[in-house]
Formats: sequence, C-alpha cells, structure tokens
Amino acid sequence: MSPRAKALAAGALVCNAFVWGVSWWPFRELQAMGLHPLWSTALIYFFCLAGISAWRPGAWRSFAHHPQLWWLAVAAGLTNVGFNWAVTVGDVVRVVLLFYLMPAWSVLLAWLLLGERPTRASLLRLLLAMTGVIIVLKEPASPWPLPQDAADWLALMGGLSFAATNVMLRKLEYTPDASRMLAMFGGGAIMASGAALLGLIGGTVSAPLWSVVWVPLALGLSLAFLVSNMALQYGAARLAASTTAVVMLTEILFASISAALLGAAEFSPRILLGGSLIVLAAVLAARK
Repeated sequence: MSPRAKALAAGALVCNAFVWGVSWWPFRELQAMGLHPLWSTALIYFFCLAGISAWRPGAWRSFAHHPQLWWLAVAAGLTNVGFNWAVTVGDVVRVVLLFYLMPAWSVLLAWLLLGERPTRASLLRLLLAMTGVIIVLKEPASPWPLPQDAADWLALMGGLSFAATNVMLRKLEYTPDASRMLAMFGGGAIMASGAALLGLIGGTVSAPLWSVVWVPLALGLSLAFLVSNMALQYGAARLAASTTAVVMLTEILFASISAALLGAAEFSPRILLGGSLIVLAAVLAARK
C-alpha cells in the first residue's frame, strides 16, 4: 500500500474517532431540548438502520441466516446505551477513560468466549489498566475506589459491552459485513428503546418532548454516525489491527480537548495519572 493510501486510511479512522470523541456535546444538546439520551440514541440508530436497509437491502437476508448476530446486536446495543448515557450525565474525560478499559476486559472475554488463555504480557496490561481505574475512581472523600455515580457504572458497563462487541466481531468474522453493520445499528436502536421504556415505567427516564427543534440535530448526528462507521470499515480494512487500535485512541484526545473547551470535565493530577495508565495499557494491547 502506498504512503498516500495509508494516510487516507488513517485519516478515515481519525474521522471515526473524532465523531465519537465529540458526540457527547450533541447528546447533551438534545437532552436540553427535552430528548433523553436513550430516546435520542434509539431515534438516531433507527435513522441509521433505515439508511443501511436502503443501501444494502440484502443485509436482512444475511442477518436472518446467521442468528448468532443477535449476540452482536445485544453487545453493541448495550455499548451505546452505556456510553451515550454516561457522557451526557457525567464528567466526559472520566467517562471516556473508564470506557477505554475495553482492552482489559477483552483479555478476560477472549479467554471465556474464544478460549484464548491470557499471557504474562496480557495480565500485565490488565494490571496496568486496573491500577489506572482504581486511581481514577478514588475520590478524596471516598475511602474506597468504587464507582461514585450512575455515570461511572454506565461507563464501565459500556466498556465491558464494547469489549464483548469486539470479541463477537472476531467470532462472527465469517458473516457478511453488511449483516454485522445491521446487527450493530439494530442493536443500538432496540436496546436503547427497551432501556428507555423501562426507565419511563420506573420513573428514571422522562417522556420525550417531541419538537421540530431537535430534528435537524438528530438527523445530522445520524449522518455523522453513518459516515464514521463507513470510515471505520474503510480504515480498518486497509491498516494493521495494531495501527487501527492506536489511531482509535485519538478519541480520548478529541473528547478531552472538547470537554476542556466547553467545561465538561475535571483535569486533576489523579485523573491524569490514572488515565495515563489506562491509555498505556491500551497502547500496549494495540502494539502487542
């Protein structure tokens, strides 16, 4: 592959990381307009699902022929429920760091689901990542490094689900690309809708305030997610997996910069130290 082609593929991955890194802002704007992040996630992913159905209608047949894709749909759906809700209600940088425990969770899930026994190097990465998360979670007023609020729990759940999504993608690599995309977007739409309905019944999620005001933003975010997913497919297919993983870590950079500019994050020495260990574990996992 020529240097120009590699640069284009890397640029596509950076585009994907940028969309996810700054997606917290439109989700917060939609919430301010009366649309809870679960409702907005469901709406946006239904838009994406409609777009994929129009673009690749045969994906539905492939999906029906591979019922194992339902597991991918559940994992991807829980990823979006956890991440999109967490960045809307919590400290953005803290949420993104906890979410990026994904390489650590992958060690355990790959052992459980793929039979890949962890090596000494993978256990070292797991130890680094867990040390980092302990530092991030240890609040001065709390005697134990435990999740402090719903955003922490949602971020951890989202990261675990993201790791499960990656493991399932490897396990189901024999299925057509379009059917996997359909499963991921469909899972996001269904799981977010189900969680929103349960929250509405339980009183933790407010009913959507329907208005034409938020429609342009919701449609724009749907288009951004579709473009970012296509960019990910393009870049990941042309670069080594290790390169892809390292480039995707720029999402933390985009989230941190945007949160700092808009006052949506706390940058303390404790967060920086713990975050550095988590990022180091992710980089080591990518470069193994």
